[in-house]
Amino acid sequence: MRVRELAERLQATFEGNGEKDLTGVAPLESAGSAELAFVSSRKAAREAGQSAAGCLVVPPDYPNDANRTVIRAASPRGAFARAVSLLHPFSPPEPGIHPTAVLEAGVTLGRNVSVGPHASIGRDSRIGDGVTIGAGCAIGRRVEIGAETRFFAHVTVYDEVVIGRGVILHSGCVLGADGFGFVLEGERYQKFPQVGRVVIGDFVEIGANSCVDRAALGVTSIGEGSKLDNMVHVAHNCRIGRHVVVAAQTGFSGGVVVEDYAVIGGQVGIGDKARIESRAVLGSGCGILTSKIVRSGQVVWGTPARPLKEHLEQLASLSRLPRMREEMAELKRRLERLEART
Repeated sequence: MRVRELAERLQATFEGNGEKDLTGVAPLESAGSAELAFVSSRKAAREAGQSAAGCLVVPPDYPNDANRTVIRAASPRGAFARAVSLLHPFSPPEPGIHPTAVLEAGVTLGRNVSVGPHASIGRDSRIGDGVTIGAGCAIGRRVEIGAETRFFAHVTVYDEVVIGRGVILHSGCVLGADGFGFVLEGERYQKFPQVGRVVIGDFVEIGANSCVDRAALGVTSIGEGSKLDNMVHVAHNCRIGRHVVVAAQTGFSGGVVVEDYAVIGGQVGIGDKARIESRAVLGSGCGILTSKIVRSGQVVWGTPARPLKEHLEQLASLSRLPRMREEMAELKRRLERLEART
């Protein structure tokens, strides 16, 4: 793709050789003359002079003293991400049903659907246009899947799950498994039947080996545009809002509510019925207690989670403890000497 065409597709301006042909993307330090790289920090701007990249995506104020071929964008990283999709587009498999796939009665397939080897689709499920279902996927009964959704190999979807359009589900992902609900009766646990559903909004991405449990009653939902990393667990009756980002190994207990645009770091644990309000940020490894409310826009860290400033102050206090211990020991020795004299 030519630089001129790429800039137009990105709705950005360019300088230099607009006819230069770009064949791919690469990191700034290793990009070649036919590859695109990006500059989004002061450090990268200093290193850009040594890069052999054929074109750079740069911020509006980047000083192009060397008269290089550049594309200027308000958000270089975001523009570069879109450029990656343009230069390395996803190539869906050829439409069709593999001979080893199993489709039960009443399955409805849209146009240009691809079903891979050893996949299975349950009775009365509806598959939208352009859906790709990878090898070994197991889709239950009465499942609804929106257009252009992609299943990588070995995704499991239980009965009656609803999945929007443009969703990406990575290998090992499980949607609709039973929530962890049990009632102690006497000396034995009785299973609380999980008869609710899972609803996944449009353009959600769920990472490898993540699990979204069905509701005990009602719905477990993930809103439009939210992104879950690998090995994330969403328990029964959680409600994840729109455009929420969740890093790996995070766990949501039952009934948690996360509002729109929240950011949740890796290895975060969230207790039952906690509420994370819009645009709150949960730092990696923090613990949110049961029924805790993290207010809108607040940044919290630590276990139990507390405002970031308070968390840092406590860390600073902890770092002074060894010295304080030495000082206390010295004061004790001085006191003992004074008592010995008297």
